[in-house]
Amino acid sequence: MRTFGCQMNVHDSERISGLLDEAGYLPVEAGATPDLVVFNTCAVRENADNKLYGNLGHLKPVKDANPGMQIAVGGCLAQKDQGLIVAKAPYVDVVFGTHNVGSLPVLLERARVENEAQVELLESLEVFPSTLPARRESTYSAWVSISVGCDNTCTFCIVPSLRGKEEDRRPGDVLAEVEVLVAQGVLEVTLLGQNVNSYGRSFGDREAFGKLLRAAGRTGLERIRFTSPHPRDFTDDVITAMAETPAVCPSLHMPLQSGSDDVLRRMRRSYRSERFLGILDRVRAQIPDAAITTDIIVGFPGETDEDFQRTLDVVAASRFAGAFTFQYSTRPGTPAADYPDQVPPAVVAERYQRLVALQEQISYEQMQGLVGRTVEVLLSQGEGRKDGPDQMTGRARDNRLVHLPRIDGARPGDVVTVEVTGAAPHYLRALQGPVRRTRAGDAWEAGTRPSTPGVNLGMPRIGAPA
Repeated sequence: MRTFGCQMNVHDSERISGLLDEAGYLPVEAGATPDLVVFNTCAVRENADNKLYGNLGHLKPVKDANPGMQIAVGGCLAQKDQGLIVAKAPYVDVVFGTHNVGSLPVLLERARVENEAQVELLESLEVFPSTLPARRESTYSAWVSISVGCDNTCTFCIVPSLRGKEEDRRPGDVLAEVEVLVAQGVLEVTLLGQNVNSYGRSFGDREAFGKLLRAAGRTGLERIRFTSPHPRDFTDDVITAMAETPAVCPSLHMPLQSGSDDVLRRMRRSYRSERFLGILDRVRAQIPDAAITTDIIVGFPGETDEDFQRTLDVVAASRFAGAFTFQYSTRPGTPAADYPDQVPPAVVAERYQRLVALQEQISYEQMQGLVGRTVEVLLSQGEGRKDGPDQMTGRARDNRLVHLPRIDGARPGDVVTVEVTGAAPHYLRALQGPVRRTRAGDAWEAGTRPSTPGVNLGMPRIGAPA
C-alpha cells in the first residue's frame, strides 16, 4: 500500500487496507514480491502525476517477471486522470476513484477473471469511507472522518471536483467510532474534513462541530485534534468548546493562504486579513498557549510586491508556531490555471525564501519561549529522523515535536512528562521524565496491527431525541 497526499488519503488507505484484510489479503513480508500493489494518489501536491507514473514505471519489469501480480491505482489523481492512467500504463489492472473505495476487492477479482483492466470512477459518493473496516498503522492515534467533499470554490484548488460536495456523517456514527477506538486503547484522535467547521450544514445545525468536540471529549479520549477549518466558518462557539473541553489539544491549523485582501478575493477565499487576525486574537484570549499553524501560497497569479508585503505583515502579526509554505504552481482544471498574470518563477522563489526566513525566526522565538517548561509528550514512531538507540521522539499536547534521550522500557504510545531544555525552529529538546505506560504501548510492543470495524449505526444527531 503506497499513499501520497493529505491526511484524508491516509485515512482512505487505512480503509482500503481493512477491506483487503477482510478479502483475505495479507501484508507482504519485507523484501518479498507482492501479489498486489495499491497506489492511493494525490492530485494537489506538485509533481503528483510524475511521482505516480515514475513508480508505475519501476513496477513494470517486476510485473513482467510475475504475471499474476496486480496493480491498482485509486485516489484523487485516479479520479482526475481516469482512463489516462491505463493509456499511459496499460499493465495497471484496476483504476478506482475517491467515491468508490469500497469497490476495490470486487474490481480486483473482476480484473483477474476477465483478464482486462477495470476502470470504475463514480461522480458521487457510493459508501461513506468511514463505514468501511480499517487497519491502522498506529496503536495510539487514529484519524476519524466527520465529512467528505467540499462546498468551497477556491480558484487554486481542485479538491471539490475530485471529492465532490460536502457530505457530513451523522454525529452518532462519529462518536460510535471514537468510542470503539477508546476501547482499543487509542489515546489521540484527529477529526478530519476538508472544512471541519462547516460540519452540520447538511442536517441544519450550525453549531454541530462545537457540540461534536464536547461530546468527543466525554468519551475518554486524552487528545482530540481536528483539521482543517476554514476562517469563513470558524465561530466563537467552536473556540469556547475547545477551551472548555480538556481533551481538545491547544493547537489549531488555520489556513491563511495570503495576507493580501486582493489576492484572497481572487482566490475566492471568503474572509479578509482583518477577520483572520481577529479569529487568532479570540482563540488566544481563551486558549493563551495555543500553537497555531497555517498554510500560505506565495506567487498566486497577479500577486504584486505590495500584496506579498501584506502577507509578510500578517505573518508577523499572527506569530504562527509554524507554516506550510508553497510556491504557487498551476493545477489543470482550476480557474487560476487560466489566469493571465502568472508571476515569474524567479520572483516566486525569491518571495518564498523571504517568507520562510521570517517564519523560521518567529517559530524559533516561540520555541525558545518554551524552554524551562514541563510538557506532556505522547511518544511516537518514525517521526524523528534521528531516532535511534539514544533518542526518542513524541508530540506535546500543542503538537510540537519533542526529542528526548531514549528511556529504557518506554514504547510508542506511552506518555512521558519532561522538562524542555532546548529549542530549534521545528522541534524542542527535553530531559527524561516519568513514563506512564499505556495499552497502546503494550499493543505496539506486541506488534499488534489494530483494526476497526466499519461503523454505520444511523444514530440521531447530537441533541436530537433518540
